[in-house]
Amino acid sequence: MIALFFFLLFLTQTLASSTPTLTISPKILNKSGDTVLIKWYNVPSPSKLDWLGIYSPPDSHEQNFIGYKFLSTSPSWAQGWGSISLPLTNLRSNYTFRIFRWTESQINPKKHDHDHNPIPGTAHLLAQSEQLGFASGRGPEQVHLAYTDEESEMRVMFVAGDGEKRYVRYGEREKEMSDVDVARVERYEVDHLCHAPANRSDGWRDPGWIFDAVMKGLKKGVRYYYQVGSDSNGWSETYSFVSRNEDSNETIAFLFGDMGTAAPYTTFVRTQDESISTMKWILRDIKALGDKPAFVSHIGDISYARGYSWLWDQFFTQIEPVASRVAYHVCIGNHEYDWPSQPWKPDWSQWIYGTDGGGECGVPYSLKFHMPGNSSEPTGSHAPATRNLYYSMNVGVVHFVYFSTETNFLKGSNQYNFIKHDLASVDRKKTPFVVVQGHRPMYTTSNEVRDTLMREKMLEHLEPLFVKYNVSIALWGHVHRYERFCPLNNFTCGSMGLNGVEGQAFPVHIVIGMAGQDWQPIWEPRADHPDDPVFPQPYRSLYRGGEFGYTRLVATKEKLTFSYVGNHDGEVHDTFEILASGQVLNGDGDSSDGGIGSTEAKSQVVDSTFSCRKVAASGRNWTPVKSDDT
Repeated sequence: MIALFFFLLFLTQTLASSTPTLTISPKILNKSGDTVLIKWYNVPSPSKLDWLGIYSPPDSHEQNFIGYKFLSTSPSWAQGWGSISLPLTNLRSNYTFRIFRWTESQINPKKHDHDHNPIPGTAHLLAQSEQLGFASGRGPEQVHLAYTDEESEMRVMFVAGDGEKRYVRYGEREKEMSDVDVARVERYEVDHLCHAPANRSDGWRDPGWIFDAVMKGLKKGVRYYYQVGSDSNGWSETYSFVSRNEDSNETIAFLFGDMGTAAPYTTFVRTQDESISTMKWILRDIKALGDKPAFVSHIGDISYARGYSWLWDQFFTQIEPVASRVAYHVCIGNHEYDWPSQPWKPDWSQWIYGTDGGGECGVPYSLKFHMPGNSSEPTGSHAPATRNLYYSMNVGVVHFVYFSTETNFLKGSNQYNFIKHDLASVDRKKTPFVVVQGHRPMYTTSNEVRDTLMREKMLEHLEPLFVKYNVSIALWGHVHRYERFCPLNNFTCGSMGLNGVEGQAFPVHIVIGMAGQDWQPIWEPRADHPDDPVFPQPYRSLYRGGEFGYTRLVATKEKLTFSYVGNHDGEVHDTFEILASGQVLNGDGDSSDGGIGSTEAKSQVVDSTFSCRKVAASGRNWTPVKSDDT
């Protein structure tokens, strides 16, 4: 009997040791961004198609993973064992991990992701881990700031797993945060969303409770310390910001579009790894400013969640180091809004407005941000009205205007009337510079043909306002390139006021959609060679580039300096200046009539808050693009 017992024990241990096993360490993470180590053993006959599924909540259907990694990313996978480390975001529910066997015969070519890779199959489960959770009592996450309509205020928003009362406490000293304000709270449900995948089980996850508090009575240009949370549910770490100061003679902003977020796993849609570099360099610049206030402007296509809600959580976790320090301002893009039955869809826009929003119909965008003003438009459905569509604000010496290219901007619309009245009301003695921002560009030389009719409508309805009211700069995203134009009116370059020639203060249009999304359109080919890989740079296009990056704006009452920073080195690759008179410098060419081609602007040292470096301003200051890889 004893011998039989030991034989059975040995047999049991042998069978157990040959069973695929999946373990995790640790089983509790403290905060978003902390890393779990996932190990597996005894995977029989390893295949390059074996994969690890990431699930939250743990009871998700096997097809509803939030992401996956192939086991072959581990060096030892061919021996049937290995490990993967993953930083995870707190989704307010536990995680589990599952290993699946997937064979080439099971590949379904009709089920694929945005990169046309087939979605892994879940027919053969090999192993499942225990649950992983996040520690309680550590306070809310996804902290981000925004300006309000009052100069003496700063808004802070954050997310928690329940709707119990939360606060913001703040003060001028880190150890004396005696001012306290209650945060209001909202949330949205799956039936508020308009279309798949946002309202379907593969895209929907509990978004948590979204809190919104306002710090009031702030002194101008002073550093404040703050925390969000409560005594009963825990407080966040301590953050700080420098308050707004409209009396300042310097305005600093970091501006870009189309950034998105990076994920440590593959998911149903393409994520944007370059967004990591964009945030890294901007954080460097913010730290270099010391106690100078600044803010961020992200003009549409924000998280690229497209209906997969956990990517919003990933996005806010990624931007928190920046957005908890400076106000983070946004306008809406096609990937936050567009859905098949959206209420404003005129005949000319049928090929423009589609399914780009993944069924979100602006709901996460509207609740997760709270911009100045009170603009909104009904969705025409059970979804709440879309907010944060158009607004303006003074920041130091610059007046900033944001508007929506996804909702009605034609003459007679609420938005058109707002833009017209707002531009007519600007006090140019107080804010000599006006910067207008929208997502889809009015001007681009990319071969982006789908939006042609929209650009024509913007030229017809909005450009006359921009010209009449002397808009300094018009910024656009949507095209994932950087491109700077001459001062433009109806495709015609105006004089830059050099060599004694009277300047024409037309807006300088700039496309800045290069912050993260990696799909790049080709440049517009020659009309007489549409099928040839020749991409001439039109005269109106002074600089265009194909690398990722962001832009900086630094303005005084005398001069606005605008710079394009490349992500590959963190250095300035294009700069120009606008004087308060409207004269444009460093945006040159080679003529002698004081227009775009003037050689008056010689190479010079451009003063900057960040550095002084020589910017080549003589000759035709552009980078001709010969191919799509440039």
